Amino acid sequence: MRKRSASGLSFIEPMLPTLVDDAPEGDDWIREVKFDGYRSQLVKEFDKTRIFTRNGFDWSAKYAPLIKAAAGIDAVDAIIDGEIIVFDLLGKPNFKALRSAITREPGKLVFIAFDLLHLSGHDLRGMAVEDRRALLADLIEESDTGGRFQFSAAVEGTAEQVYRAIDGQGLEGMVSKRMGSPYESGRVTSWLKVKCYDEGDFKIVGVQRERGKPAMALMADGAGKYVGGAFVTLPQGIRKRLWDRVQAKAGATPPKGLAKEKAEWVKPGLVARVKFLKGEQKLRHATVKSFREGKLRGGSASGLREE
Repeated sequence: MRKRSASGLSFIEPMLPTLVDDAPEGDDWIREVKFDGYRSQLVKEFDKTRIFTRNGFDWSAKYAPLIKAAAGIDAVDAIIDGEIIVFDLLGKPNFKALRSAITREPGKLVFIAFDLLHLSGHDLRGMAVEDRRALLADLIEESDTGGRFQFSAAVEGTAEQVYRAIDGQGLEGMVSKRMGSPYESGRVTSWLKVKCYDEGDFKIVGVQRERGKPAMALMADGAGKYVGGAFVTLPQGIRKRLWDRVQAKAGATPPKGLAKEKAEWVKPGLVARVKFLKGEQKLRHATVKSFREGKLRGGSASGLREE
C-alpha cells in the first residue's frame, strides 16, 4: 500500500467497465450484480463527508441522509466507489423510484459499495481488486450506517449461471472483474459488463432499408419521442407483410430532428414489439420481435430509462 496524507482527499475519476456481449468464463473473475442506479463516490475525511457523481459533481446536499449515515463508517478517512439505488417492494433496484426519491424521499437511498480506493491514510488503488473488496466488506460489516451502506457481494457460479440468475430476477446485468487487477481510472477491459434484455412496445415512425445493410425500424415512445432504431430480423413472410404495411402508410412528415435521415417515414398505426438492452435511455442492441396494426396501449411503458 502506498502511504499518503490523510488530508486533502478529493474525487478520483472512476474505473468504467467495457460492455461486451458475453461474460468471460473462468475462475479468475469476480462476478457481481450490475445495479441500476447512479454511480457515485463517497469521500470521507475526518468529520467531512462528500458524495460525488460519476462525473465529479458534488451531490452531497441531495444525498443528505447518506452523508449523515456515513458518520457511522468506522474509518477516519476513506474513498468508496459504488452505486446509489432505491429498492422496490420486491427488493430490486428501481431507477424511476430513485429519481423521485432524491427530491422527495431521500431517506430511501441506499449506497451499494463495491470498491475501496483509499482507507486510513493509504492509497489502495494498486492492490488487487479482491484484496480491496475484502477490506471493503470488513469495513461495511464493522460500520453502523443503519443499512444505508451495503456491500456488493460476489455471486458464485459460472458466468452463464450467474447471468441466468441475474436475468431471471429481472435485474439490469452483471459485471465481471479480473482478479489481481488494480483500480485504473477510465474505460478498462479488466472490468466487463453484460446487460440483460427487456421488451417493450413502440411506435414505428420510419424504416431504413439500404442494399447490403440490415433493415432497421425507427421507433418512438407513447409520447411520440424518438428513441432509436431496432433491426428487423423477422422471418421472410412476416417481414414482407411489414414492408407492405409500411408502403401503405408511407409519406409521413419526419419527426423533429430527423428530417435529414435517409428513411421512409410512416404514418401512425404500426406498433412493434422490441427486445433491447436494459438500463438505457435509447434503444441499444435492439431487434423487432413482432409487429401489429393499432395504437400503442398503455402509453410509454417501454422499460427504457428516462432522461
